[in-house]
Amino acid sequence: MGTGGRATADDYRRDGACVVRGLLDEAEVEQLRAGVEVNLAEPSARAIEGGGDAGAGRFFEDFRNWTRIADYESVIRGSRIGAVAAELMGSETARLHHDHLLVKEPGTTIRTPWHQDQPFYNIDGADTVSFWIPLDPVPRESTLEFVAGSHASHTWYMPRSFFDDRALVFDDGTFEEVPDVEADRGAHTILGWPLEPGDAVAFNMLTLHAAAGSRRRRRAFSVRLVGDDVRFAVRPHTTSPPFPELEGLLAHGDPLEHPLFPRLWPRDGA
Repeated sequence: MGTGGRATADDYRRDGACVVRGLLDEAEVEQLRAGVEVNLAEPSARAIEGGGDAGAGRFFEDFRNWTRIADYESVIRGSRIGAVAAELMGSETARLHHDHLLVKEPGTTIRTPWHQDQPFYNIDGADTVSFWIPLDPVPRESTLEFVAGSHASHTWYMPRSFFDDRALVFDDGTFEEVPDVEADRGAHTILGWPLEPGDAVAFNMLTLHAAAGSRRRRRAFSVRLVGDDVRFAVRPHTTSPPFPELEGLLAHGDPLEHPLFPRLWPRDGA
């Protein structure tokens, strides 16, 4: 099995998250590291930076750079990412939705709060998977954490800014607020794994997740993929990341058949 065994795919569908050891090989990790240096030197207009004062450390994130950073595209298209995604989702196909770089410099105390990803996006459907791939060792206390099974009800929670709590993508009151997981962690089954470069955590885009700060530098490259049942969704407000190029090209409910969403599995010609 591409994931390392049927149990991994079963875990993924039951819990909404699992660990995939060695998703990328050493050469692919080095390619991504080279791409990250290009990305940091030449951020896109979508990049977000913060921290760096009062000992808080610096963080950086950027989206949708695979079309301009060759090392990103090479790994996304040439690695096992597409095949493993399709197996985890139980989908005949796997398409790229977008890439996302996240860098926390040493001593970054800013926590990523509990949230889901899909309400920030321009897609509807259940066949989804995000890979969070560290390029530096990540101890258990600094890794992503997940509420096991939180995807299963298909409940959507309000997408809010991590910085000022503004409602994003949808109007205030459209969905329930994210539960206060930290207030009673013992009421939930919380998953998390220490990771080495090239390992990945895979999670459904409706699975609640969060991350602590990091004492050491933490570079992570995320790849978000979609499967058979996912369709384009028109939202009332700008999504994160935005796709202004698609305005007027894809209608609500259309399949994601567009060069911005290349099919990674089956590979072309397969």
